[in-house]
Amino acid sequence: MARLAFVFPGQGSQSVGMMAGYTAHPVVRETFAEASAALGEDLWALVEDGPADALARTTNTQPVMLTAGVAAWRAWLAEGGGMPVVVAGHSLGEYTALVAAGALAFADAVPLVRFRAQAMQDAVPAGVGAMAAIIGGDEEAIVAACAEAAQGEVVEAVNFNAPGQLVIAGHRAAVERAIALAREKGAKRGVILPVSAPFHCTLLRPAAEALAAKLATVPFATPTIPVIHNVDVATHAEPDAIREALARQAARPVRWTATMRALGERGVTHVAESGPGMVLTGLARRSIAGVVTYALEDSAAIQAAVREMQG
Repeated sequence: MARLAFVFPGQGSQSVGMMAGYTAHPVVRETFAEASAALGEDLWALVEDGPADALARTTNTQPVMLTAGVAAWRAWLAEGGGMPVVVAGHSLGEYTALVAAGALAFADAVPLVRFRAQAMQDAVPAGVGAMAAIIGGDEEAIVAACAEAAQGEVVEAVNFNAPGQLVIAGHRAAVERAIALAREKGAKRGVILPVSAPFHCTLLRPAAEALAAKLATVPFATPTIPVIHNVDVATHAEPDAIREALARQAARPVRWTATMRALGERGVTHVAESGPGMVLTGLARRSIAGVVTYALEDSAAIQAAVREMQG
């Protein structure tokens, strides 16, 4: 029997025109209208027309990706798609997962992730930090390379995305030293990422503290679908435990490989990525043996996946 999980992407999957394939779904436009009303600005125009540098700004990307993920989720339900047995989201996507699971109201989530984005941006002055993708190599060796490269600064493994794919973050010079050391220890390459802050490392502790204070003012409910959290690869039913997991997540690693394995341990056979992009689809294939994946990139993909799941 098929067991479906939904996963929701974070920053990095955005692009101008990314919602063009969903315009047949009125629920998609309605979702963007709801988010635009919550922020007092037109997110649909930003996604459709750009400019790309404005869309890539963290304070815009986070509410846009949340809205895109919720819009695709609602389109799935409108097409008669079945409910997943579990949901998860990568970094920012965890907020989208909580909306899908009924733990967080969408109208509350949109300004909340704008606040999160600003807090993360403000935690480290521009140019001080960096992130880099490390491709290939042993996980423990890369963690060791970070420890060796720190030299009194911060550089840490922050996204455990899939076997052979890690992201490191910290002070820019330390990240550059860690790339060189990781290659010496067997990594194939290291690439500095075009991001505006060193997300999920301990330099983001001020953001985590600001976020904790903000989360205390936002209503949460017990999820109707289990949500696997990034920071501890656990599910939480109590609103205060959810708040704590979200606050800690800002300055702690995203344990995505372990999250995918947790889906496998729950007997998940099918994984649907909600929204534009296919990053999480590829990571699921690398982490869960034999899994069937759906990248719900447009209306046609949603309809095809619904038919296949029902057939």
